[in-house]
Amino acid sequence: MTSSPPTPDTPEAAMTAHPPRSGPVVAVLAFGGIVVSLMQTLVVPLVPDLPELLHSSASDASWAITATLLAGAVATPVLGRLGDMYGKRRTLLLSLAMLVVGSVVCALSDTLAPMIVGRALQGFSAGVIPLGISIMRDELPAERLGSAMALMSSSLGVGGALGLPGAAALAEHADWHVLFWVSASLGAVVVALVLAVVPESPVRGGGRFDLVGALGLSAGLLCLLLAISKGADWGWASGVTTGLFAAAVVVLLLWSRWELRVSGPLVDLRTTVRRQVLLTNLASIVIGFAMFGMSLVLPQLLQMPEATGYGLGQSMMTAGLCLGPSGLVMMAISPLSARITATRGPKTSLMLGAAVIAVGYGMGIFLMDAVWQIVVISCVIGAGIGLAYSAMPALIMSAVPVSETGAANGLNTLMRSIGTSTASAVVGVVLAHMTTEFGPVELPSLDGFRTAFAIGGGAALVALAVASLLPGRGPDRRTATSERPGTPEPVAGR
Repeated sequence: MTSSPPTPDTPEAAMTAHPPRSGPVVAVLAFGGIVVSLMQTLVVPLVPDLPELLHSSASDASWAITATLLAGAVATPVLGRLGDMYGKRRTLLLSLAMLVVGSVVCALSDTLAPMIVGRALQGFSAGVIPLGISIMRDELPAERLGSAMALMSSSLGVGGALGLPGAAALAEHADWHVLFWVSASLGAVVVALVLAVVPESPVRGGGRFDLVGALGLSAGLLCLLLAISKGADWGWASGVTTGLFAAAVVVLLLWSRWELRVSGPLVDLRTTVRRQVLLTNLASIVIGFAMFGMSLVLPQLLQMPEATGYGLGQSMMTAGLCLGPSGLVMMAISPLSARITATRGPKTSLMLGAAVIAVGYGMGIFLMDAVWQIVVISCVIGAGIGLAYSAMPALIMSAVPVSETGAANGLNTLMRSIGTSTASAVVGVVLAHMTTEFGPVELPSLDGFRTAFAIGGGAALVALAVASLLPGRGPDRRTATSERPGTPEPVAGR
């Protein structure tokens, strides 16, 4: 019996047509992921000064952050689906182009409106990481795929951690517009590298783009994330907040009904409710919560005045440098996560990552007396995040058809974004209400910080419990070698 040659729409055919230079491809895609994730922390050093810089109120200036969050949430599933249909490299370049254009708009801005537009365009680049993971699945040989996906997935945390000290240094020693000129330059470099190194995969899902589904999902997500991110400002019981939550429920229910009936849905809900995909996405929400909780709590604790008795009195730049090592730990841990995934399965990596995050937050409840302790805590949590984030793409892609990897990874990235948005709201409320008087101002109290640490640790334990329900380790099904695109793969453990 002779084996049939690979069909044009399989990854094997893609690799036969143009054998990938795996090293440069991985390096370029991971660098792109780090550059995109820098957008999360790019404006953090400017937050106290944004109202003055943009001639607006503090509440209005916060839209410079909210706009990026909302745009990223809408972009990831949409761009993932476009990548599956029309080419992942092409869609990746579109995402990077929006990053460059958005950065230039921000660099030329001195008022709020253009800044919001530019930050929204930057947010649309959030699709780069899930698209990069999908390109790796199409292009890389099996022996390189695990470590490459782990590195790409962890770049989401790496860029955020490394970007804070760099952004703080630029904001402290240069005009604030330089931040955005630097991000535009980095984006342009990534575009050039992708054009030179990353091949376009012939793997296509085909079909027509589900415009109604895209609009419905966008509207539902905007209502949900807007209520979560602005609820503290507007009041959680206010008519606007409750109305947005109610609208999100109604719109997403109608959207779900549409997606189940249309022939070429934006998101294949029948795939997303498979046990492995559903539980991985739920774990992603909680891990995203735990990751962002660290980013909110530790910088404030480091910068709190020493006179409070528990603050460490550091500058913004020093605080950023203290958190920088956690990004390096995330990057260093990705090969270990890939090895654990290869030998014990991605479920084990995810559970181990959640457990390590819980340990890190547990340490934080008791160790906050010195800067070195905060560095250790951030590195432990960073190690857990690196382990957990690296496992998620393997779990998702072993349970979805080849033709849906872009959309599936985009949806998984969206779940993380929902977790980070929820963390911002919950931790913000805790630190805003558990305060102590310090002269004429109120600052978060020691009990407030401990409560925030406890919440982060509790979130990690929830992720551990969810991960424990995942199917056990099955054979490595990196690609559906015998499946046509669009044909569901069997799920491990089912």
